Amino acid sequence: MSSPKYHVHTQFASTALESKWGSLLTDAQLKKWIKAACQLPFEFTLRLVNAKEGLSLNQMYRGEDHATNILTFSLNTPGSDLTEEKIIADLVFCMPVIEKEAKAQGKQLMHHFIHLLIHGVLHAQGFDHEDPIEAQAMETLEIAILHRLKLENPYI
Repeated sequence: MSSPKYHVHTQFASTALESKWGSLLTDAQLKKWIKAACQLPFEFTLRLVNAKEGLSLNQMYRGEDHATNILTFSLNTPGSDLTEEKIIADLVFCMPVIEKEAKAQGKQLMHHFIHLLIHGVLHAQGFDHEDPIEAQAMETLEIAILHRLKLENPYI
């Protein structure tokens, strides 16, 4: 039996996060959003965490002393030809940061989450925003993907 072409694993760091988000983030809905940004077969693990775990992971992997909204861990071999593979990555969402950002920016919480999911999926495929040209290309692609999902431009 072959493995599914598209697979999403969702993990919640607490029962409180699962109670709040579990019914909103179904596998079918997550796959739809991810497919909008990733035309290749994929396997993503999405972990929703609290601020403490978000801080710990950001310190450990980025050397930053604050929790960030999303961390992307690509599990594909660096430099591999992704056209013949599937995209495999872990995406860690720090939900208190995402909620705070959405409120401060006047955005709908779910729309902000979807934008960050798209952002993380693009990172998993090798997109980056380390220099202005890469940042502009990545933002343009994010806007186009969100438009196809009938969501507003998050950068306005």
